[in-house]
Amino acid sequence: MLRRDILKALAALAAVPAAALAADAPLRTGAPTPFNDQTIKNRARTLAATEYTPRPTIPQEWQDISYDQYRKIWFDTRNALWEDTPRPQRVDVFPPGLYFPQAVEINIVEDGAASPLVFDLDVFDRTDKFPDLPLNDHMGYSGLRLRADLLNSGVHTEYSVFQGASYFRGIGTGEIYGLSARGLALKTGDPMGEEFPDFIAFWIETPDSGDASVTLHALLDSPSCTGAFRFDITHGAVLEMEVDATIFARTDMSHVGIAPLTSMFLFDATDRARFSDFRPNVHDSDGLLIHNGAGEVIWRPLANPTTLQISAFGDKNPRGFGLMQRKRDFSDYNDLEALYHKRPSVWITPRGDWGAGAVTLVEIPADLEIYDNIVAYWRPAQPIAAGTEQNLRYGLHWGADPSPPMDDLLSVRGTAMGGRPEGGMVMVIDFANGSALPEDLSAVDIILRSSHGTTTPGILQRNPETNGPRLAFTFEPQDATFAEFRVQLRTGGAPLSEVWLYRWTKTA
Repeated sequence: MLRRDILKALAALAAVPAAALAADAPLRTGAPTPFNDQTIKNRARTLAATEYTPRPTIPQEWQDISYDQYRKIWFDTRNALWEDTPRPQRVDVFPPGLYFPQAVEINIVEDGAASPLVFDLDVFDRTDKFPDLPLNDHMGYSGLRLRADLLNSGVHTEYSVFQGASYFRGIGTGEIYGLSARGLALKTGDPMGEEFPDFIAFWIETPDSGDASVTLHALLDSPSCTGAFRFDITHGAVLEMEVDATIFARTDMSHVGIAPLTSMFLFDATDRARFSDFRPNVHDSDGLLIHNGAGEVIWRPLANPTTLQISAFGDKNPRGFGLMQRKRDFSDYNDLEALYHKRPSVWITPRGDWGAGAVTLVEIPADLEIYDNIVAYWRPAQPIAAGTEQNLRYGLHWGADPSPPMDDLLSVRGTAMGGRPEGGMVMVIDFANGSALPEDLSAVDIILRSSHGTTTPGILQRNPETNGPRLAFTFEPQDATFAEFRVQLRTGGAPLSEVWLYRWTKTA
């Protein structure tokens, strides 16, 4: 999905000074209707019993505007929901158009009633470069943004956005947007093409003045299913989202992605040959971390392959997984604009029994950083049958390092590789230092396996900068076009480090 331009546009609109904004035109609501904890489930269940019908679109003229024109219209934050009230949250809305041809229903819940927001072009400010466009009965907002006083400074700063299909994003305090999450992924990587469900309606519960969290409900619709979602969202250094979703299947669903994450990985020290770039790394995430049901901690560095690559890590009742951005220093990226060192990691914590399935990683070839080319999700082993309901619960944690502690296991801090003049490749894995690391590295056992080719036994030395161990070995592919690697450091028969997994593929 091309979304880098969208992120830049949203950031630009959020930074517009108040003096440039239009006169007040607060968000207006329509007639209320009763609302309770079954309202959205009932609507989703009823909708699933009917044939899927795409939503009507806004006028074609709005869809045909350019990216530069879309940037010429923005929300006046003085018109935000709950502005000039003691309530702790602010809610902004986004204009339709360009990438967003269909409006999203947005409702405000208070005292057991839901009132819809009425579309009003006057809540936005526009420059004279924004064209005069016709309106129709299907106009509406394309999504919403949540803001709060994150630093106790009196300024309400954004921390989450829900916009586009079932995509949403979040950040911990002080971070900038990077990877995205989705309500549901369907048929990702399938030859017949992916299906993208939409959040077609939202309900925001009105918070009390002392509330630390906000509750957002969403209705999902797709040719294969509908869904009722509840998000309990608490901002902070780590943004926490508790998700409770019920999926109603229209059809037999054999390829379902639960808790999907979408990110970007262009290159790092594992493969720089394809990119002439002054930056040492370009990515929103650098690895997939898995705490599996058997108690293993697995680190899989991400890759930007030359052909589509899908990896499945079979498991039962996983403890958690997520896409991480472990490189956190500016010098890791040397990018004053993208600030990749401030992009969040996201950790998924399953709630309840998820049963058998696989954490699935999809890596898509990309030649530019504007493309999201990484997808990770849980794929249940059993399909969801048509006419059935499936409840899903999990936590989403957005932050610099939101994964749980690893009981003194040494984490992987970096992977690098490169060719040798005499043939073969040198592979280098840097592990973090830790109290369990013996002073004498000869006491550490190296478990190193590859599915194809040959490897040297490996040499373990201390990295003088981190004082952690560095493992280096040589890989000879021979006639192999790919190879799966598994590496772990152990002492006394017990794990000392994470399990490092990697898939090498021949590029030329």
